[in-house]
Amino acid sequence: MEEWLSCALLYHGIWYTREYVRKGLPASSGIENDLFRFLEEWFTPYPFLTVQTSGSTGMPKKLVIKKKQMMNSALNTCSFLHLQRGNRALLCMPLRYIAGKMVVVRALVCSMELLLSEPSGHPMASLQEGIDFAALVPLQVFNSLQNPQEKEELKHIKKLIIGGGAIDEEIENQLKSFPNPIYSSYGMTETLSHIALRPINGPSPSKSYIPFQNVTLSISDEQTLIIDAPDVCDERLHTNDVVQIHEDKTFTVIGRKDNIINTGGIKIQIESVESAIRPLVGEKFAITAIPDPKFGEKIVLLVEKREEEDTLGLKKKLEQVLPKYQLPKLIYPVSCIPMTGNGKICRPECRKLAESISKGNDANEN
Repeated sequence: MEEWLSCALLYHGIWYTREYVRKGLPASSGIENDLFRFLEEWFTPYPFLTVQTSGSTGMPKKLVIKKKQMMNSALNTCSFLHLQRGNRALLCMPLRYIAGKMVVVRALVCSMELLLSEPSGHPMASLQEGIDFAALVPLQVFNSLQNPQEKEELKHIKKLIIGGGAIDEEIENQLKSFPNPIYSSYGMTETLSHIALRPINGPSPSKSYIPFQNVTLSISDEQTLIIDAPDVCDERLHTNDVVQIHEDKTFTVIGRKDNIINTGGIKIQIESVESAIRPLVGEKFAITAIPDPKFGEKIVLLVEKREEEDTLGLKKKLEQVLPKYQLPKLIYPVSCIPMTGNGKICRPECRKLAESISKGNDANEN
C-alpha cells in the first residue's frame, strides 16, 4: 500500500501541482515559490528530505527524514480527522519548517485542494472561501479572535488543528463554543509534526492527548515522555516533556524538564507559573531565571512593553495568586519577548536577555 502510494504520488506530481494548487486566495510570489520548490524536491526519486527544527529550546538544527514516513504521518492525521479527497486545505505556515511541509503532504496523500495564504499573523484576513482543514499556531488563532470578521472565518473552518506551542486558557475558553472540531496537536520535528491530538471543543473537550495508532508511550525515571512511533520515527524518542499517562493511554503534558527552575532547592515548572499569572499580566511575557548565589536560581518575569513604574503594581497582583516560592524575584520590562521563527518563546534567549539586564543593572549600581 505504501509503495503504491509513493509511486502514485511521484507519477501524478506535475498533475497535482497544476490541478490542485488553487489561487483562490491572494497569494504573493513568496509562498508560491516556496511551495513549488518544495514540490520539486518532493517529486524527485530521492527518498529523503532535510528539515530544520524551530530552535525553541536550543540551537536550530537540520534533520534528514524519510518521505515515506512523512506520508505515514499524513495518513495518520487524515485518518484521525476523516479528511478526504476534494477537501480544501489551507497552507498559511512557512514551508521551511515541518508544520508547513506536512500541510502539503496531507493535501497530497488525501488529494485535497491546497489554498495558499502568505504566512502571517492574520491568515483569516484574506480568506474568501470555505476551508475544510487548517493548521495554525496559537498566535495566528489569538490574532484572528481579536477581529470579528477573522473570528467568523476561523469559526467556519471544518477541522482545525493548533500546534507549535501552548494554547492560552482564555483562547481555549473562546474556542469551546465554536461549532466545528478543534484540536491541539502534540509533536515535534522529529515525529514529523504531531503523534497525538486533544479535543479543545465539542462534546468532550480534554486536557489529555489521544495518541495515534501504532504509537506507544512510556515514562522515564525523570517522568518525561518516551515515544515509540515506528511509522514516523526509526528510533525511540526521549522527550523533555514532563507528562502523566492515564489508564486509557491518553496523556497530559505538565511542562518541559528543561523549563524547570531550581530555586532554593524547590523545583518550579515554568509553564505552571505562566499559566497561573497569564490573566493578570495581559501583555506578552515569559518566565525565566538568572543565577543567584543564595537561591541557586532566581525567578525572573520578562514583560513586553510595560512601563517601569507599573512593575510594583504587577508584583502585588502576582502575590495574590502565587505562593511565595513561585513569585518572580525580579520583573524586567523589555521591548519584545525573544521568539523563534515559528512563533514559540525562545527560552535560551529569554535567559540570556534576563542575565544581560541583570548585569547591566548591577553595573549601573556600582
